[in-house]
Amino acid sequence: MDTQNNIKPATLEEAFDISNSTIIIGKNNGLELRNVIRKPIRDIFLQDNDFEDAEVFYPSRMHGITNKVELNFKQEPEPKEPVQAFLIPNSNAQGLPHTPVILAENRCNEPSPFILANTSKATLHHLQNDCIIPVFSKDNEKTIAHQEFIEVVLNAVQKIFPHHNITEPEIRVSHQIKGRIPSAIHKPVKELLEHEKTIYYERMAFIVKVPTITDIVNGNELSLTIGGVRSYNLENLYNKKSLEKFKFFIGFQNQVCMNLCVRSDGFVEDMRVGSSQDLYSKVIEVIQSYNAELHLMEMKELTQHYLSEHQFAQLIGRSRLYQHLPKSEKQNIPLLNFNDSHINTMAKDYYEDNNFCRLEDGRINLWDVYNLFTQANKSSYIDNFLNRNLNAFEFSKGIQKALNGSSDYHWFLS
Repeated sequence: MDTQNNIKPATLEEAFDISNSTIIIGKNNGLELRNVIRKPIRDIFLQDNDFEDAEVFYPSRMHGITNKVELNFKQEPEPKEPVQAFLIPNSNAQGLPHTPVILAENRCNEPSPFILANTSKATLHHLQNDCIIPVFSKDNEKTIAHQEFIEVVLNAVQKIFPHHNITEPEIRVSHQIKGRIPSAIHKPVKELLEHEKTIYYERMAFIVKVPTITDIVNGNELSLTIGGVRSYNLENLYNKKSLEKFKFFIGFQNQVCMNLCVRSDGFVEDMRVGSSQDLYSKVIEVIQSYNAELHLMEMKELTQHYLSEHQFAQLIGRSRLYQHLPKSEKQNIPLLNFNDSHINTMAKDYYEDNNFCRLEDGRINLWDVYNLFTQANKSSYIDNFLNRNLNAFEFSKGIQKALNGSSDYHWFLS
């Protein structure tokens, strides 16, 4: 079946009939969500008769599927419309799909990467062809390499969204580990030839987007985004092979500023796996359990609540005091996982940011405050990046509750 003309940008707001599924009532000048009924993903992301027998499993919470998905690696998705000829080589991992994943070109001129800090840009080709793979030294068992992690995620996304294009992975790396081949053991550094050098990166973060699944929040276009983080420094490479650690998320990316939006049900901080097949299964599980519908609704609620200039100043001041509170007092206050450098950046952007600065009367809505957090978070190292991104969302929702009378986060505004 030809699907070239049937792929359309799908917005949750257009496809989700909120009058029949969710009741929103006023409470203390805010919004309270009641009785969220999730529609089948087929009804949300696909129009009627667009595709026949489309096996879309994402996400199970939204259509009530309780049985685990049977992974059938022999099924291949139907051909898509021609896109950039960018093929992922077949993965060497046993049991994984061997169908090359066709990726759509990223045509937008991104104003900034999703993370800055001390990272640099890398390509999948560079990781596959120019980098060695670390091993566990006592048994010489290989680790799951950065490129293998990316390939596993791409295959999982392709499995769940067989009729949507996927962008090329955006990859950021840091902490380059250098070496040399044995024949160059006595050469001075300046005389080393390129083929005599070996490298790999201790830390890596990446994202891929599904550009045909979008929604609008406060005039900002959000695109469904999947990604992960791998840090070899968390592994004991001087011992025998053990379970390896990964961080994985599914959420949205704000296309205005490239900030990531992460929610708790779409993020796993400590994913431990023994093989690529285990990794594939757990990635599938996380994607299926993610409730994109509710995540977007909660972000839209942030646009309805405002901080005055005085309240924002209180928030900034209290956030700086939080870092120096005695441990006994800090335990009674919700977590704020941002340091003074991040808070200073937020204070500066409150006046100067082109997209999320204050209004003329000094007010700022919580959606903009949330994006000030995620914008400042770009200066975090790869290890803490996703954790802080999740904390930014939970903290912003907590401040929303404080405006409605909740006492948990009231300390930051008092």
